[in-house]
Amino acid sequence: QVQLVESGGGLVQAGGSLRLSCAASGSILSINAMGWYRQAPGRQREVGAAITSGGSTNYADSVKGRFTITRDHAKNTVYLQMNSLKPEDTAVYFCNAYGVVITTWRSFEVWGQGTLVTVSS
Repeated sequence: QVQLVESGGGLVQAGGSLRLSCAASGSILSINAMGWYRQAPGRQREVGAAITSGGSTNYADSVKGRFTITRDHAKNTVYLQMNSLKPEDTAVYFCNAYGVVITTWRSFEVWGQGTLVTVSS
């Protein structure tokens, strides 16, 4: 009932920038929080950044000062601006959202399909 569509991944040189977008659609009453997780080859998925409906943000130590998460409530879209990218940022980035479904008033949590970010040295 709720889907996430991500875009913006790609190949970039170290020191470069990329902007990821994630749009939520479906039977959404409200979204409590959205976030970006990443999973590098051979490693567990880890949170990169998250933002609540109130605008509070949280970042992994490894991305603080370089990544910025923002949200457009009207579009149910979250963005991740990634600057000063490093080779160790290479991973598949997954969008996550949880909130309430309008038709059932039940909570939901959904994941996007993932978008690959590759940072070359």
